[in-house]
This record gives sequence, structure tokens and C-alpha cells, in this order.
Amino acid sequence: MPADLVERLDRLLPQTQCGQCGFDGCRPYAQAMARGEAGVERCPPGGDEGARALARLLKVPVQPFDRQRGQHLPPQVALIVEADCIGCTKCIQACPVDAIVGGAKFMHTVLEDLCTGCGLCLPPCPVDCIEMVPAA
Repeated sequence: MPADLVERLDRLLPQTQCGQCGFDGCRPYAQAMARGEAGVERCPPGGDEGARALARLLKVPVQPFDRQRGQHLPPQVALIVEADCIGCTKCIQACPVDAIVGGAKFMHTVLEDLCTGCGLCLPPCPVDCIEMVPAA
């Protein structure tokens, strides 16, 4: 598998690290595509435009992204309603890019410039104090 192909595929992916493609992040998905083990249609954050770009690079037929894997949404970031945060740290543990800071029993906050909008912090929050909002 050519390393430069993996790099080029990885650069085309949105880097949300959300796992909706079925892989642990964008790079493992790029590696699987480069090996011919995954199709170009698996990335909801990239949408149809992303699938087209991947197909062009791989010289394979264009396919729309698989809508059963999730919705294509405009870029979003997580927002913690700090007044409701109980400081459990579950969101910090779930964030694949370390975009949430805070300590046990202290309110947490999202570093918006690091947040990829993957939404993986939402399910573990026991008080539902995290919202996804449009990225600035």
C-alpha cells in the first residue's frame, strides 16, 4: 500500500475521528481504502462531496455516501452548558482529540478550535449538558 496514497486519502477526510465509517478514525479508514478493503461511501461528515473526491483519487466509480451511517451536517462543535455540568469527566474520556478540559467535580469546557464535531462526547454525559452547535 503506497504511503503517499494513505496520506492523500487522509487529507481528503474531514478529520472528525467520529467512527461513523466503522473504523477508529480517519487514518484507519484511509488505510482500508488504500488497501481496497473499504469503499468511498462510508463517511457521513464528508458527505457526497467527500465521497466524490475520494472516488476521483482512487479512480473508482462515484457513489453517494451511505446515509444509513449518519447524516451529513454542516460543521459543528460541542458546547457544554457549564451551569449543568457535574464534572464527571466522562466527556473528557470520550473525546478522541482532547478538546474538552476540566477536572473531576469541576465544570468542563470545550476548546472550540480543537473540537471536530464528532459528537462522541454526547452519549456518556449523564446530565445531557452537551449540545452540538454550528461551528463559527
